[in-house]
Amino acid sequence: MFAIIQAVGWPIWPLLLASVIAVALIIERSLTLRRSRVVPADLLDKVLTDLQQRGASPEMIARVANHSPLGKVLAAGLRNVNSSREVMKESIEDCGRAVMHELERFLTTLGTIAAISPLLGLFGTIVGMIDIFASQGVGGANPQQLAQGISIALYTTGLGLIIAIPATIFWRHFRALIDSFVIDMEQQAIKLVEVVHGERRN
Repeated sequence: MFAIIQAVGWPIWPLLLASVIAVALIIERSLTLRRSRVVPADLLDKVLTDLQQRGASPEMIARVANHSPLGKVLAAGLRNVNSSREVMKESIEDCGRAVMHELERFLTTLGTIAAISPLLGLFGTIVGMIDIFASQGVGGANPQQLAQGISIALYTTGLGLIIAIPATIFWRHFRALIDSFVIDMEQQAIKLVEVVHGERRN
C-alpha cells in the first residue's frame, strides 16, 4: 500500500482522506442506527402501563425522553397528555422532525463522499494524462515519467470507484433504515394518542 502511495504521489491523498472519513462515518452510523437503540420494541407498552398506573409525572416523562429517539417522540406527547388530540399530535410531529434530523446526522457527508470520489479519481486521471503527455520529449518518451503518469491515472480512478461504491450502498441503506424508523415511530406515537384519548385500547 505504501508503495502505491509513493508511486501515485499527491493526487491519492484526497482519496485516502475521503476513504478514512467514509469508513469512520459508516461505522458510527452502523452503531447508532440500530433498531433496538432507536425504536425499542417494548417501550410503548411500558409507557402505557406507567401512564395508566401512575400518570404522566415529570420524572416519568424525563425518563422516557432520555431512553431513545422513540422515547423523545413519546415524551413530547406525554407532556401534552391533558391537551386536545390535535395539540398532542402537533407536539409529537414537531419533535419527530427534530429526531429525524438527528438520525440523519452525517448522512450528507457520506453522500457527498460517494458523489465526489469518482470526480477525485477523474482528477487523478487527468493529472496522470498530463504526466504522460509531458513524458513525450524531443528525444522520445521518458519511460519513468510515462510509467508515473499511467500509475496515477489507473490507481486514482480505481480508488475513486472503490470508495464511491460502498459509500453509495451504505448511504442508501441508512436512508432506507431511517425511513423505516420514522414510520415505526409515527405508528407508535399515533397509538399513544389514540389510547390517551380513549379511541383505542392498549
